[in-house]
Amino acid sequence: MIGKRKSKEDGPEHGTRDQSGVISILGPGVTVTGDLDTPGSIRVEGRLAGSIRAAKAVVVGRDGVVEGDIDTADAIIAGTVLGTVHAGSRLEIQSTARIEGTIRAGSLKVEEGASVVGDMAMVDPGTSYEAYDPAMDPSSVTDP
Repeated sequence: MIGKRKSKEDGPEHGTRDQSGVISILGPGVTVTGDLDTPGSIRVEGRLAGSIRAAKAVVVGRDGVVEGDIDTADAIIAGTVLGTVHAGSRLEIQSTARIEGTIRAGSLKVEEGASVVGDMAMVDPGTSYEAYDPAMDPSSVTDP
């Protein structure tokens, strides 16, 4: 026998197939409204009005637009993001990028020419992200 015969239970509906290597592509000219969630990576060359959660990586191409939050391990942004970007491991902001929102990353690279409007902070790699709330920060409270 040359190869293993696949059974009906080897499909994704039974959770036995590893999908972490899957790369999804939102192509140029395509507009999607809604949230995307993937166990692998996604590349956005079109427009997404919604949030992305990717276990591996998110790439926003030069003409890509994301109007929502991005939560992933690694991210490369060359297009536009209007929302929070959380890259638990590594974030690269290329010279053509425009980000308006909060940035949290374990490691950060920003190329000259990139536009970032918002706040940035380094986080411990691999930690989960929670939005910063100044009211919850004891160091920001002052007595009258």
